[in-house]
Amino acid sequence: MNSEFFHILLEYINIVFLLFTVVLLLLFTAMGYLSARNSLHYRKKNSFGDISRIMDSPIAPSITIIAPAYNESLTIVENVRSLLSLRYANYEVMVVNDGSTDSTLQELIEAYDLERTTLEIDPEAGTKPIKGIYRSRQGSFSKLMVIDKINGGKSDALNTGIRLSQSRYVGCIDVDCLLHPDALLHVVKAFYQRSRKRVIAVGGVIRIANSCRIEGGTLEKIRLPKSWLARFQLLEYTRSFLIGRMAWGRIDSLLIISGAFGFFDRQLALEVGGYDTQTVGEDMEIVFRMRRHMHTREIPYTVEYLPDPLCWTEVPENLKIFLNQRDRWARGNLETLYRHRDMFFNPRYGRLGMLSYPYWFFYEWMAPLLEFFGLLTILLFWYLGILYVEFLLAITFSVYAFAVMFSLYAVLWEVWSYNQYARLKDILILVGCALMEPFLFHPLVIWSSVRGNFKKLFRVRSGWGAQIRKGFVNA
Repeated sequence: MNSEFFHILLEYINIVFLLFTVVLLLLFTAMGYLSARNSLHYRKKNSFGDISRIMDSPIAPSITIIAPAYNESLTIVENVRSLLSLRYANYEVMVVNDGSTDSTLQELIEAYDLERTTLEIDPEAGTKPIKGIYRSRQGSFSKLMVIDKINGGKSDALNTGIRLSQSRYVGCIDVDCLLHPDALLHVVKAFYQRSRKRVIAVGGVIRIANSCRIEGGTLEKIRLPKSWLARFQLLEYTRSFLIGRMAWGRIDSLLIISGAFGFFDRQLALEVGGYDTQTVGEDMEIVFRMRRHMHTREIPYTVEYLPDPLCWTEVPENLKIFLNQRDRWARGNLETLYRHRDMFFNPRYGRLGMLSYPYWFFYEWMAPLLEFFGLLTILLFWYLGILYVEFLLAITFSVYAFAVMFSLYAVLWEVWSYNQYARLKDILILVGCALMEPFLFHPLVIWSSVRGNFKKLFRVRSGWGAQIRKGFVNA
């Protein structure tokens, strides 16, 4: 009886895992196709027209770039210099010093000759108190404003900037990011290229700046990261941004805009209450709320996605910091999915409820947990002597082959589209990363996801964690 029960249970588990795997393979195949269609469409659409005319236009919309900073003294001066060198006339840079305990504020004051100024502040703004507002005495830095406030977290810092801004659009970025000089021109074009739908947000691809050469706040030379951990992340980012998010953008179902590079309609951001300060996944959660807001009011809208290499950032090279980052991402993902759980297979929200949300639920949240507990199940079945070894080897090899193929597809697509890493040596290294990733890097991602979910489900107190920067290479 026991033997028959275990046999039936084993067959059932085999069928469930097989169906789950097949669905994922089909889904990723569809994503590869959709991303290719969207990329080709984007390149064709942007092959004509001179976006530089936007910069000199007297009716060019105003943009405020909001960059929260917490203990960023190592790179703050260089990063702000990069933001001040963008090719656009009507914009300002608002650095929000969120209670830094290092010399971040002093570095800014000395480098940009800042002086304390006055600005009317709404005492009912709902954010942490502001200690001071600074402007430069130098006309060449007139676009810069520095807000010094009590620490309240990244979301609170962004909300402070959104409320103090007077611009039509706000760009919420990480202060360690380097933007391409034409980044704002592409963003403004994205906001205005639709006639039938209101563009509520614009996101873009994130590139990795580790080991790149930076001079005067400008990316001078693109290099492959020297750290193997950063190389694996580069491969992951390439696959995620050029394939995954590009595909969701094709069917207008993108549910997340990276906190490192996201631009929003300021009025709408205020209408939905700004960023949620009670979640660590604020970049994903605000997009959910903005989309729900527009759906509820039945207003035609869209979220634009830019595949151009406009934003470069530093990723963790320290294993502990990396695991803490992915732990935080997992907690933020679960928080957002739980808060908006009524969207799950809800036809009222169209593709978002019937396709996007289920994808995030089954793949982004459930899949890592299934992988982890699947491994435990394999060990248990091996111990009990009921492991179907032939099936295990067959499905493992199939998944591995598909994963490698999908990564190689992403690398080749990057080479064809933007070719940031032109050396044959760099391409071969990325191919090697694709072959090793399932064994060396992916288990780390799974473990951090399981740990993050455990902390959230069992209410283990955990915040953002320290993010230590190495700083960019200047030679």
